[in-house]
Amino acid sequence: MGELSKVFMVEDDLNFGTVMKAYLEINGFIVSWVKDGRFAIQRFGEQSFDICILDVMLPNVDGFTIARQIKEINTDMPIIFLTAKTMKEDMLEGFSTGADDYITKPFDSEIMICKINAILNRHKRQLPEEEPKEYTIGEAEFDYELRTITFQSESVKLSPKEADLLKLLCQTQNKVLSRDIALRQVWGETGYFTTRSMDVYITKLRKYLKSVPGVEIVNIHGSGYQLRVD
Repeated sequence: MGELSKVFMVEDDLNFGTVMKAYLEINGFIVSWVKDGRFAIQRFGEQSFDICILDVMLPNVDGFTIARQIKEINTDMPIIFLTAKTMKEDMLEGFSTGADDYITKPFDSEIMICKINAILNRHKRQLPEEEPKEYTIGEAEFDYELRTITFQSESVKLSPKEADLLKLLCQTQNKVLSRDIALRQVWGETGYFTTRSMDVYITKLRKYLKSVPGVEIVNIHGSGYQLRVD
């Protein structure tokens, strides 16, 4: 039996938090529960975790702020946001902080467990030994392991999802990268908000590569994207 995954949960609703903590523990997770946003980062730093579940609306410090602080400590930490309302602006802000998923209360507990496991599996998945970690994009070099694009001695640091998406584009260079394949491999699902999130990441990658001659990322209508390199 493998080591149990550790969940860092920040939730101020005592009834909801109690039920959620118990359900996660029944399903084999170790849960550290913080009820006040003020103490979240201190508690987060006290031990290692595999995934964070953060309520958006919290007393004193909101979930988005906590997520940004967590990402400063560990850029690879998976994060799921919880919210009691469906607000597109909130969801987009959540994904902009590097969130892996967004769950709106009330939700199906079994689906939540499936999403957590899918995210954990994606983050724990090891690259095959034969898969390259460095790619040439025209006159630029992309180091997937370091998550950097280097062009004319200038380097740009990528987020984990930016690096995953660019790796897929490099692997399908001058061919079409299916939107659905990219969504499933990088985000674990296809849906309106994950699609919108990927569009934001594509825009960022275009910005990083705009100075590289003969390189562009183009939309292929109805299909996906293509990294074109002359």
